[in-house]
Amino acid sequence: MSAPLRTHSAARGRPATATSSQVAFPSVLTVGIIGAGRVGATLGAALAAAGHRVVAASGASGASQARLALLLPTVSRRSVVEVARAATDLLLITVPDDALAGVVADLTADGALRPGQVVAHTSGAHGLAVLAPVGTAGARPLALHPAMTFAGTPDDLGRLPGVSYGVTAPAELRPLAARLVVDLGGVPEWIAEADRPLYHAALAHGANHLVTLVNEAADWLRDAGVGQPEKVLAPLLRAALENALRLGDEALTGPVSRGDAGTVRRHLARLAATAPDSVEPYLVLARRTAERAVASGRLRPADATALLGVLDGYGSQVAA
Repeated sequence: MSAPLRTHSAARGRPATATSSQVAFPSVLTVGIIGAGRVGATLGAALAAAGHRVVAASGASGASQARLALLLPTVSRRSVVEVARAATDLLLITVPDDALAGVVADLTADGALRPGQVVAHTSGAHGLAVLAPVGTAGARPLALHPAMTFAGTPDDLGRLPGVSYGVTAPAELRPLAARLVVDLGGVPEWIAEADRPLYHAALAHGANHLVTLVNEAADWLRDAGVGQPEKVLAPLLRAALENALRLGDEALTGPVSRGDAGTVRRHLARLAATAPDSVEPYLVLARRTAERAVASGRLRPADATALLGVLDGYGSQVAA
């Protein structure tokens, strides 16, 4: 069940509790945000709405400054080091994946961190290893990734309830991590350190490649003379996505699931003439679709033979 964003009074009403193996934290955390990108500004605003004290944020670009003015208008703009020192309870680092290790190393070298402070990042690709240097200062690492895309506008706050967060945390920080996710209106998914790359690959494959797939389909429709492909695709793709999430492989329809080799052959012939760069991705996805259709019982192996023959034939041509 998703939890709504909590009000200021609700956050102040929570007692700070801990078992002997856990760390006690105040009900209202003092928070700083390094990297006022779309994620950082949105999560900072959500934490403030939940009653936490967001006291400082950094962001050098014009876009970052605009997001801070829009989403965190009363929060002080400071340097990265000043933000780290002001965030006595929770420092949230929301910089790009490839910049994360450098920011952590610089903060540690500058002596900007303090014992007991929680240093969290929002990268899906990284776990706790990238935060290992913070331990030298006595700070505690936390990986907290929202499985959501952000625009960096107030509308994002309305999309947070029900969002899942990929969390990797030391055992003593799990209660705090769970509490933060609830404050953000989300649901924690506990991801082992070794599984972070697979977790992130799944999200990138499902979301980022979906955008490419949709836009490829739209391009083909334009090539076929459709003036507004988004109107053709919207109801079909929404239904396909909802059915896939609800039914899994049982939602599969179309020529591959039926073993219609002739139809697929005509697809490939036309693509080769109109959109040759799309032939190889079509082959890869059609083969993977056929494999899943056979494995799920949607397509009999005998009916798949001719279809796979067509795919293999065009695959050989592409390779040549």
